[in-house]
Amino acid sequence: MPRPHGFTYEQRSDNSVVITHQGRAASTLRGGRAEKFLAEVESGDAQLVMARWTGAYKVGNERTAKNHPRNRR
Repeated sequence: MPRPHGFTYEQRSDNSVVITHQGRAASTLRGGRAEKFLAEVESGDAQLVMARWTGAYKVGNERTAKNHPRNRR
């Protein structure tokens, strides 16, 4: 699975954080969630953290789900 890329974030004056992916808004965090995000993004791999917080990453079971009987049509 390729590493996540193309994410950026902007901290606004009202203490909200806007996460974008390839120029499009992916998520807006406010209050305590924004504070937790900023602490986590500074301590780890920023691209991976932003992908996880927006839900825009693959969990690795897509191939298994594709072959499940209910998805075979």
